[in-house]
Amino acid sequence: MSRPRPYHHGDLRPALLRAAVDTIDEVGAAAMSVREVARRAGVSHTAATYHFGDKAGLLTALAVEGYRLLGEALAAAQREHRSFLEVGVAYVRFAVTHRAHFEVMFQPALLRADDPSLQDAKRRTAVLLYGTAEADEQQTVTGVAAWSLVHGLATLWLNGNLPPRLGDDPAAIARVVAARLRVPGR
Repeated sequence: MSRPRPYHHGDLRPALLRAAVDTIDEVGAAAMSVREVARRAGVSHTAATYHFGDKAGLLTALAVEGYRLLGEALAAAQREHRSFLEVGVAYVRFAVTHRAHFEVMFQPALLRADDPSLQDAKRRTAVLLYGTAEADEQQTVTGVAAWSLVHGLATLWLNGNLPPRLGDDPAAIARVVAARLRVPGR
């Protein structure tokens, strides 16, 4: 009995990324292996390494995808709400709904930091986080403060470390907590 292939011809790379997300959701990024990802995708280890080289290559590709998805979420929130607060809420929502991506994106030791696609994806997302490609000192400090707040909140939520009395809606919690940050001119 042959094993069914969960991907269609020409769609292997996205299938491997989906399998990586599933694996990381179960065992975490550190314990993920290319061999397990390939098995889940229904292909050989060699096929997976052909696309990504090694674990760092696979995780880098996943981080690039994560930054793209995060950028799309932040841009949509900005377009829809025209609110810096809602951009922060979108960040928390992304972290909660894309846990595997979020886990990988901020672990540079697992990634190929010099990868041009990763550097470009990070740069594009930074524009959305800071509100501009040429942030001055105040915009940079404000952006880092806001990013720290929503990143920390998302991490606390994902690890189950928020007080239960805050409720079970991470977006609502983000609105309440982030409203404590006063942002000049936003």
